[in-house]
Amino acid sequence: MASTASEAAQQSAYQVDALIAEDIDAYLDRHQHKSLLRFITCGSVDDGKSTLIGRLLYDSKMIFEDQLAALETDSKKVGTQGQEIDFALLVDGLAAEREQGITIDVAYRFFATEKRKFIVADTPGHEQYTRNMVTGASTADLAVILVDARKGILTQTRRHSYLAHLIGIRHIVLAVNKMDLVGYDQARFDAIVADYAAFAATIGITDFTALPISGFKGDNITAASPNTLWYTGPSLVAHLEAVEIDAEADQAKPFRLPVQWVNRPNLDFRGFAGLVATGTIRPGDPVRILPSGKTSTVARIVTLDGDLDQAVAGQSITLTLADEVDCSRGDVIAAADAPPQVADQFEATIIWMAEDEMLPGRSYWLKLGTQTATATVQAPKYQINVNTMEQLAAKTLDLNAIGVANLSTDKPLVFEPYADGHSSPNKALGGFILVDKLTNATVAAGMLHFALRRAQNVHWQPTDVSRETLAALKNQKPVVLWFTGLSGAGKSTIANIVEKKLVRMNRHTFLLDGDNVRHGLNRDLGFTDADRVENIRRVGEVAKLMTDAGLIVVTAFISPFRAERDMVRQMMRPGEFIEVHIDTSLEEAERRDVKGLYAKARAGQLANFTGIDSPYEPPEDPEIRIDTAQLTPEEAAELIIQRIIP
Repeated sequence: MASTASEAAQQSAYQVDALIAEDIDAYLDRHQHKSLLRFITCGSVDDGKSTLIGRLLYDSKMIFEDQLAALETDSKKVGTQGQEIDFALLVDGLAAEREQGITIDVAYRFFATEKRKFIVADTPGHEQYTRNMVTGASTADLAVILVDARKGILTQTRRHSYLAHLIGIRHIVLAVNKMDLVGYDQARFDAIVADYAAFAATIGITDFTALPISGFKGDNITAASPNTLWYTGPSLVAHLEAVEIDAEADQAKPFRLPVQWVNRPNLDFRGFAGLVATGTIRPGDPVRILPSGKTSTVARIVTLDGDLDQAVAGQSITLTLADEVDCSRGDVIAAADAPPQVADQFEATIIWMAEDEMLPGRSYWLKLGTQTATATVQAPKYQINVNTMEQLAAKTLDLNAIGVANLSTDKPLVFEPYADGHSSPNKALGGFILVDKLTNATVAAGMLHFALRRAQNVHWQPTDVSRETLAALKNQKPVVLWFTGLSGAGKSTIANIVEKKLVRMNRHTFLLDGDNVRHGLNRDLGFTDADRVENIRRVGEVAKLMTDAGLIVVTAFISPFRAERDMVRQMMRPGEFIEVHIDTSLEEAERRDVKGLYAKARAGQLANFTGIDSPYEPPEDPEIRIDTAQLTPEEAAELIIQRIIP
């Protein structure tokens, strides 16, 4: 059997060489029109993912002579296979990867056979780098789950299988690797397959292909192995060549074009450019622009190579419309009779990918296709145990945790449920990422389930008396004076003096003090990072309502995190948020220790105390900075009054 497969491969290679020699243009045209399969290799640590990809590159003749020579040299220096070639070195390019013999980052490699082209992502097995596995899986059509035949199914095997299925990969290959190290034992292979099948059924994987392989020795990689005569299925490459890609499923869905940019090269042309996410479009088709809901018809489908009579999912195009409608980046052009939904509150599955835990109530950038909005995530409804699929109670999500939570955005988003019963997921309008506003780091990936019913039931009620009218009655400009600083810095003292001075000037004010609001509005909150975030969010919402009433609002809160102070700033109109940093050194604040809190914190009697075991992030560019070492509280209050009252 092995010799037959080898002879067939040699014959195919001979035919290719002959075609190249006779008609290079025909060969290139044939190669260009091959289908492309994107797949990932994943699993636990040391299951042989990099070695397998290296073997695929080697056997598909995708290595140049100088690369092969370098590989042989590197294998002797830093390889893990003695004097033999270490195929993993073809993929593990980082110095840290070679030193430790592990995969850290996602490595993408291209190779091709006579039937198909491939892009494979080698993803790390360590739990610490699960976020990189999610990145690789986000564009994959198939997942090769590797299992070490000696170890069987491990936690990362389950985690990666669950994530692959969650992200929407429907083609799963269970590659039981290192069969050479267990003597090609069929009983061992069958036991692992049975164990995996039992787990797979619990997460919704009803079909997968199991193969006994050895990435190092090459068994069942490109041809059937004589060492596993008991296995009658295809080799790995044969299966990859034959598996059906779900591209047609996207074309069968309603038309969706997330607008990436407005193409306006001159006064006579205005088109809307983007990648067709799903469906088919033709000139004359009626379309709807969302979220505005405006309708029009397609006039032209423009590409670099000329106009098209039809465009399908996967093509990058520019549409021109018959009517002058308002449409910009982030809008979605959709089939008029089958538009997607629009909402600003959702339930979603969230995969947390940051070292720091998720802080419910903190605002993040949410990127959904070409749309960007500010999103606030609530405390998780539950966290998922990837080993048992149990739904566990959780107040937050840690690195690599998977949970379900509600989130809200500051504007309506055009969306579709990530999984809606189709064979392929709605990635463009259902899959999103969360980005930290301060660091621009991607902290989470997520999949939208559905819009919350309250998003459909709750609407803005117009009122006849405007905030401008209320402010005019008080003869003042609404503003929020946001005092921030360490405990004991003097925030409440100075804020109280400021309010008294404003009242003497017949100004309408209200003082929100950190201690006072915890007796009522925020009495249910503690002092964890998550509770501090929610504390400031609630106060920010109250302060916003008070500015709508035309008041001058004075607040005195430690508010230790820049992100939350910025969140409150974004709630207000430009110029209505004035950050006042009461700048006092930790040593001076601790020396004062009016309430005895620092002493308790130092003694271990008070946890999560700002400046001791919880961080304080001072303002980088406050509107007003008060140095309490230079000014008395009375002088500081007078300076603040002069800055806000002309």
